[in-house]
Amino acid sequence: MTDLCYISATDALRGFAAGELSPVELVEAVIARAEVVEPTINAFADTFFDEALTKAKEAEARYAAGDARPLEGLPVAVKEEAAIEGQRWTQGSLALRDEVADHTAVFVQRIIDAGGIVHARTTTPEFSCAPVTWTKLWGVTRNPWNPEFSPGGSSGGSGASLAAGSTTLATGSDIGGSIRIPSSFSGVVGFKPPYGRVPEVEIFNLDHYCHEGPMARTVADCALLENVIAGPHPSDIVSLRPKLEVPTTYDSIAGMRIAVSADLGCYNVDPDVAAATEQAVERLRDAGATVEPVDLPWRLEDISRAVNAHFGMIFGPSIAEIYVADSDDFCSYVHELARASEPIGKADFVAGLALEGMLYRPLGEILERFDALVCPTFAVPALPAAWQTHEPVSDRIATPPDWLDVMMTLPFNIASRCPVMSVPSGRSRDGVPTGLSIVGKTYDDSTVFRIAAAHEARMPRWYTPDLRPAL
Repeated sequence: MTDLCYISATDALRGFAAGELSPVELVEAVIARAEVVEPTINAFADTFFDEALTKAKEAEARYAAGDARPLEGLPVAVKEEAAIEGQRWTQGSLALRDEVADHTAVFVQRIIDAGGIVHARTTTPEFSCAPVTWTKLWGVTRNPWNPEFSPGGSSGGSGASLAAGSTTLATGSDIGGSIRIPSSFSGVVGFKPPYGRVPEVEIFNLDHYCHEGPMARTVADCALLENVIAGPHPSDIVSLRPKLEVPTTYDSIAGMRIAVSADLGCYNVDPDVAAATEQAVERLRDAGATVEPVDLPWRLEDISRAVNAHFGMIFGPSIAEIYVADSDDFCSYVHELARASEPIGKADFVAGLALEGMLYRPLGEILERFDALVCPTFAVPALPAAWQTHEPVSDRIATPPDWLDVMMTLPFNIASRCPVMSVPSGRSRDGVPTGLSIVGKTYDDSTVFRIAAAHEARMPRWYTPDLRPAL
């Protein structure tokens, strides 16, 4: 089978079940691809290739015995931010270079128990706190479509490895767009579940901005992984009951009413991103949906104030035990965020909560009238690979006063109960992909998958020999 490293997870499972494909062949294919692309993209923090091949042989035996599990034999790259007992757990920080996890995150254990093969851990920015992926520990992770650019962050290694064909499925986490940004930059599919859908570890399970979720190359593959990792767990008080199984087949979206906002009322959007969004809207109309423009009364300063208050009360204290202000161990963006956290107090946090309510209300009113909202995932196609937070984001739009002002993902961490999926919408003049976000009503995951599938069915085929990254 040609281009085996790009086979979808759902097609691979069908091949395994029919005896037409072996898990060993697939794992060998993604390992071979990694050996080709890793010197350029640097998406893996650690690899476990020998162990993965052993697991693949065990999976082959399970298929022969009729004892296959939901992810049996599929290579899954797990973001290094999530703990796996006995493996390094550095958070991309030199300060934690020798840290080894003493437990496995619940959602990762579910992947392992379902037969997924963790062949690699993916790179992140330090403490997963930037929209690009470079650290002093791992170096720079690059976009397979154009290595001058970043694959996004903080789940940048996951996005890059999916785009490059060095994994079949991947995991991400999202506290400000960290699943959706790399999905957009890398041209893959990423789902930010609503708060509580996927169990999280304490204390971050109580941070309503924080989500764990699936990343893949197709909507169906994203649903496959989401259905494994979602569901209540006794360790997480906010994990939702009962478990929701998102559908794997989808009805037509004909007759649906979908709202579109090209700028969410306040973002300065790159022309290539805007054009790709318009093309995506036409695909949804071709699928039979009514798509209508809407206005949001949001202001960048209100979004930034709410987000800065939230991060300021949580990020700074969360690293206080290891952070040293004058240490060279930490990346520049960590120092910047730590300094920004210092003046944030209780009154700021309370004011931020009030802003969150004010910001959600008009979105909630739109979602009462429409089945979903679509918008660009990010205001520019991608950021430079080694971008610093004080540098310009693009030469094609006016530089915003704050780097948060291009992160169109942030309002939907504020509106954390809304499920959001980013799907590819096109490609920019620099060759990097652009993304469309599909925002659902609170806890209406299934509609988001349904709309995403309808769009994907009308999107020019992605990851063909002519379109895939030519690394």
